[in-house]
Amino acid sequence: MFFSSIEADYTKMGYPKAIVRALDFLKNTDVKSLPVGSKNPLEGDKMYYNVDEVMTKDFSETKPESHKDYIDIQFMVDGEENMGFFVNHGQATPLESYPERDCYFYANESIDEGQIYCPEGFYAVFFPTDVHRPLLAVKGKQKIRKIIVKVHVGLLNE
Repeated sequence: MFFSSIEADYTKMGYPKAIVRALDFLKNTDVKSLPVGSKNPLEGDKMYYNVDEVMTKDFSETKPESHKDYIDIQFMVDGEENMGFFVNHGQATPLESYPERDCYFYANESIDEGQIYCPEGFYAVFFPTDVHRPLLAVKGKQKIRKIIVKVHVGLLNE
C-alpha cells in the first residue's frame, strides 16, 4: 500500500510506471469537472477510472474488500474519509466473492486492521494483498467525491 498527497513528487518514489501514469492523470486533470460514472477508459480495460459521489458510513456498515486482478488507486476529490487496511497473508478468506467484478468482501472481524485519514488531494494505492475498507466516516456521515483508478496487475511488468 502507498499513501501520499498528489502534490508530492511521486515520480521520484520508485512507483511502477503504470501507477505513475495513473497519478499523472489525477494530477493533470480537472477532476472536479469529471462526470460521475464508472469504467471510463484510460488504457482500455487495463486501466480505467470510476468517479463516485457517495456517503461515508459508520464502521459497522462497511466491509473490508480486496481485488485480485486490479490495483485500486483511491483519490479524494471532495470531502474526507478514513480507510481501513490490512495485509492478507492468507489468514482471511472472503465471505462474498464477485469474480466478474473483481471484488471480494471479508468479515468485519478483520486481523490487525489499521486506518488512514484521507483528506482532499490525497490518494491510497491498494495492491491485491491489501484488504481495504473505504468510506469510513470521519466526523459523521458526509457526501464525498472520489476517483478510483483501476490498474490491471499485468501493467506492473512494464
